[in-house]
Amino acid sequence: MAADARAALRANLEKLLASGRDGALLRFGLGQALLQEDQPQEAALHLQQATAQDPHYSAAWKLLGKALEQLGRADEAEAAWRQGLAVAGERGDMQSVKEITVFLRRLQRARGG
Repeated sequence: MAADARAALRANLEKLLASGRDGALLRFGLGQALLQEDQPQEAALHLQQATAQDPHYSAAWKLLGKALEQLGRADEAEAAWRQGLAVAGERGDMQSVKEITVFLRRLQRARGG
């Protein structure tokens, strides 16, 4: 997606949020858009809201971990991914299980473990 299209999408999502239409899916969308714009701090805030609003949203946990990792908060990223792994396993979301498992392995390797 081109940068202009990403910015327009984010602006539309922010308008929805400002109008009072808050929800896990909206927060996930904002977090995803902000990550694509290399704004992990803001992305993490929206993704934390998404997981608070829907603790069973494995994709939100997965992206929250990515945002936290980009911020250098490896312990928090690992915790988010472990929660996402548990949720994905409970829900039978095998694609998320595979992806999160890869992220956790990379994190362990980066730590020298």
